[in-house]
Amino acid sequence: MEYLDIVDENGIPTGEIVSREEAHKLGVQHRTSHVWIVRKNENGYDILLQKRSLNKDSHPGMYDTSSAGHIVAGDEPLESALRELYEELGIKADASQLENIGKFHGEYSKEFHGQLFKDNEISFVFLYQGNADIDELNLQKSEIDEVRWFDLNKVWKEIQSSRERICVPLGSLEILRNYLNFER
Repeated sequence: MEYLDIVDENGIPTGEIVSREEAHKLGVQHRTSHVWIVRKNENGYDILLQKRSLNKDSHPGMYDTSSAGHIVAGDEPLESALRELYEELGIKADASQLENIGKFHGEYSKEFHGQLFKDNEISFVFLYQGNADIDELNLQKSEIDEVRWFDLNKVWKEIQSSRERICVPLGSLEILRNYLNFER
């Protein structure tokens, strides 16, 4: 069973822990790490999105952040980001290749697979400063069905009006856009 630190509004652990299951059943505030992988294109940037496995407990079959995951109890955001990048995509990065570009608070409740899922997360956002050839990635099959490059501007516009295909957290993408100096 995976345990998470309960955190305050700044993402600082309170000293208490909660199981991942209980955190999402009760909406207990905890931490996640998000890693964005980008590449330049003729109009700006592409972002790598992963298609979530159909058996995921939230947003099954939807496109999401390049790599993301819960920060287990006792871990730090950077440590978690590096681990998730390796576990999900097979990218063995070192700390110098991840830049912390911000954090945000995300909260929602939605039903998936007949169960109410309450999300209440402080997410630490990183930008991966390395190469990623999608043909050479080693995807974690239990979590990811595929990865694809998407134009960042098109994803931003799509998630403003529809959440049918892409479940990228708005706060995380906004941090990335601001970091890359996009106009709103």
